[in-house]
Amino acid sequence: MIQSTFNELLSAQIGNEFAASQQYLAIAVWFDNQALPRLAAHFYARSIEERNHAMMLVQYRLDRGLGVVIPGIPAVRNDFTLVIEPIALALAQEKQVTAQIEALFRAARADGDALGEQAMLWFLKEQVEEVASMSTLLTIAQRAGDNPFDIEDHIARETVTGAPADTDAPAAAGGAL
Repeated sequence: MIQSTFNELLSAQIGNEFAASQQYLAIAVWFDNQALPRLAAHFYARSIEERNHAMMLVQYRLDRGLGVVIPGIPAVRNDFTLVIEPIALALAQEKQVTAQIEALFRAARADGDALGEQAMLWFLKEQVEEVASMSTLLTIAQRAGDNPFDIEDHIARETVTGAPADTDAPAAAGGAL
């Protein structure tokens, strides 16, 4: 296994992505328990997406012969009082993941790892979309105030079903879900 700052951060990022997946799952279940099915479905989908991101990083490490260790993850937050809280948490999480991916990109560049740098470009592009999407959802939730059904309506109107797959996305170990 190659020892470098990039590879150390990459190993940690696998855990970060799994942790993000689990947090989104907890948020989805909370929304499901609040009888808000569209918000629940939105976050169930985000959970799968984050799991796929982790598995893309696993596949990258496998392809490069870097070895893979699947780390444990810290406990996630399950208790919320207001509908806006889990959405604000999700936005904060996306901003944190963006900072982590930026650090990975910088580390790959500093290590002279052109392949690592190139691999992180897709994830950087993805994070722009993730932060923008969650920022919009938080804005909608803030405007909805005490009426979460306005958020449900927004998701129903704005969700694009059958969107084409991102053909530039890296392969996920075991296949993307």
